[in-house]
Amino acid sequence: MKILALSSLAGAALLMTSCTTTKNLVVTPKSGTDTQGTAKFTQTGKNVELDLNVYKLTPGLHAVHIHEKGDCSAADGSSAGGHWNPTSDDHGKWGHDQHHMGDIGNLNANKEGTARIVFKTDKWCLGCADETKNIVGKSLIIHASEDDFKTQPTGNAGGRVGCIEIK
Repeated sequence: MKILALSSLAGAALLMTSCTTTKNLVVTPKSGTDTQGTAKFTQTGKNVELDLNVYKLTPGLHAVHIHEKGDCSAADGSSAGGHWNPTSDDHGKWGHDQHHMGDIGNLNANKEGTARIVFKTDKWCLGCADETKNIVGKSLIIHASEDDFKTQPTGNAGGRVGCIEIK
């Protein structure tokens, strides 16, 4: 009987770690732009993947960051607050010694204004209790300019042209 109980617990643990949560969200244009697009956040086990597709951008590089508030109500996107930085690290490039938890990178919009970035990490979660990892209740901001990965605290990314409330 004990073997059966342990086997049932192991099966339940396997089911819990293989659950998938998906959030399909839409870009809200900001700062008088026509920016459009979608963001799909998928958590499988301990990994979260962001698949961001954006349209009607000016050609070139556009920084993408998670911001501290899940609020896209301001016309310029300022209601989303500053970069999400629960660990109080310097701004930088993901994968290097210093970066905010909300530093993602740059979208590269082609001459038609279309861009895509796929980003995967085990440092985020969708709705977990760990506030240093939970991105629900935050916003994803698409900036007018590229992230230089150096300027503190924003990467000199410019205005906000798109906003997504991560609900």
